[in-house]
Amino acid sequence: MNLKKLLALCMVVLSLAALGCGSTGTKTAKGDKIVIGLDDNFPPMGFKDESGEITGFDVDLAKEASKRLGREVEFKAIDWSSKEQELASGRVQILWNGLDITPERKENMLFSDPYMDNRQIIFVKKGTTGITDEKSLAGRKVGTQSASTAEAYMDKSDFFKTKVSDVKKYADFVAAFMDLENGRIDAVVGDEIVGRYYMEKHPDEIEAIDTAVGPVSEFGIAFAKDNQELRDEVQKTLNEMKADGTIAKISEKWFGKDITK
Repeated sequence: MNLKKLLALCMVVLSLAALGCGSTGTKTAKGDKIVIGLDDNFPPMGFKDESGEITGFDVDLAKEASKRLGREVEFKAIDWSSKEQELASGRVQILWNGLDITPERKENMLFSDPYMDNRQIIFVKKGTTGITDEKSLAGRKVGTQSASTAEAYMDKSDFFKTKVSDVKKYADFVAAFMDLENGRIDAVVGDEIVGRYYMEKHPDEIEAIDTAVGPVSEFGIAFAKDNQELRDEVQKTLNEMKADGTIAKISEKWFGKDITK
């Protein structure tokens, strides 16, 4: 091989390396900033406080995990109904915001081990009578959040399709609870953790019907299908946080006790 050909070959190799051949847009190298997608109106898991700062139980977990990984973290508010597209496109590397693990989602995303159980229950305006369980919602107007586990369950339920007067879907649970307070709907079906947090802030307006609607689910952290490395790094860090009591302390801060798995 003459010198000209050798130099040309070297230039090709260097160009390919600069372009990062064989890599995908969703993977992150060690030290890179981690972009976490969340619904920023989903208290107490992730939401904006009075000063406009994003806070919450999952936010605290993610900050501590990122700190231990030695990575900067950015929390990006996304349209929660488009969360799978945001993850697959690489615009976010993680979904960390009270996300239920489901067989359908596992087809398109990698998940951490489950870290918390979550029930779907009924919330009503205080003083409401006649609503005691799922079947008593017949003929009623029911609200829930779009792209939530409650919506997925109701969309598949013949009872909700044929017996419930109307299922109204909202961008977030806060909007649904506001309509409940104003009498525009009769009940909200949604995450117990989120609903009880809202209920504590509005004790004279909302009460819970302590019975599950549909199966009990589990929260997990989601990653792109091709990002096994990041998933394993985060899981290892969470295991360490669980072992040294950090997760329990964060849970006690937000819920008054350790309710994690």
